[in-house]
Amino acid sequence: MVLIAIIITVFYLILIASFALGFDKAKEFLLNEVAPKTKFSIVIPFRNEAKNLAHLLDSIYKLNYPKPLFEVILVDDNSEDESLNIINEKIKDFINSELNILVIQNERHTNSPKKDAITTAIKKAKHEWIITTDADCMLPEFWLNSFDAFIQKTDTVCVAGPVAYHDENTFLNRFQILDIFSLQGATIGGFGLKRPFLCNGANFAYTKTAFNSVHGFEGNTEISSGDDIFLLEKIVKIYPESVHYLKCETAIVRTASQPSWNALIQQRVRWAAKTSAYNNWFGKITGLVVFLMNFLLILAPLLAIVGLFNFKIWVYILVIKLNIDFLLLYKTSAFFNQRRAFRSFLTSFCVYPFFSVYVAFIALFKGYRWKGRVFRK
Repeated sequence: MVLIAIIITVFYLILIASFALGFDKAKEFLLNEVAPKTKFSIVIPFRNEAKNLAHLLDSIYKLNYPKPLFEVILVDDNSEDESLNIINEKIKDFINSELNILVIQNERHTNSPKKDAITTAIKKAKHEWIITTDADCMLPEFWLNSFDAFIQKTDTVCVAGPVAYHDENTFLNRFQILDIFSLQGATIGGFGLKRPFLCNGANFAYTKTAFNSVHGFEGNTEISSGDDIFLLEKIVKIYPESVHYLKCETAIVRTASQPSWNALIQQRVRWAAKTSAYNNWFGKITGLVVFLMNFLLILAPLLAIVGLFNFKIWVYILVIKLNIDFLLLYKTSAFFNQRRAFRSFLTSFCVYPFFSVYVAFIALFKGYRWKGRVFRK
């Protein structure tokens, strides 16, 4: 057992250290003054987002990008609240602007409402570049400027962008901020290593040509989530040198963290449910190594109590994980300028193994609830 524990720890150490190295290799992009050129179709699927849509639309209105160069396509996925009324009221407020907002109904064909919504919108999109975000997000002023400048400078067909949570003064919020730091750190690190395997649909852009050339979401529509990662996998196969990460502070999209532990668990189960369908071997290995490491941290002290494991070795493993996790999270927090979350680093470090292992087992055997719907295994 000790040998297995050492092997898992070595693999984990190499993996996270590689992400930290890849994070540094991914060069930060600084927005320069360039004449706006790229035309965007902003695609936003929504369902029951009445409390968020007004803030999102206000942030879209405040975008410092020529309004004739972008359109907004809001896709209603059978909302049961006041979402449509709020959108219509906001459109009236924008009536004298050049902001082009189109509201359409989702055309359901598969088991994945969000993939259907994006596909529905792309069929109606006027522009070549599609950029997706979520209805509970706030967009930074120079969001489109950042993507436009990056697209003009690079030969790209697909760009993943940074996503962060708003700061709130609660442990649950800081726990989620540190968690998303680990995901964003691995995302950026993967791109830096030229092994892209993660992205976030709340800030994801690609050309309509690339989307159609890989036949959109065909092949994984039976899985309700994964509109971002599965599409990334497919585009990377066809355009391996033209997929990039936009490591740019002015492109950071922010969203609200989950309001309760139950909501957080449901969200993470939804995310974890798609991992078994990954085609990217690097992503699969990463998920396995991270799971085994967290499981080891829970199992080893229990075995030590009954004399089946050396307690000192468990402490050494704990210290190794603590330090390498801190390295990657600290690098990521510096980019996102959210170091205050480290007030809860030690507590989160202790809670996270139990949280992640619980989510993994739930995802294996149970479905989840999301947006008022039940998705079964």
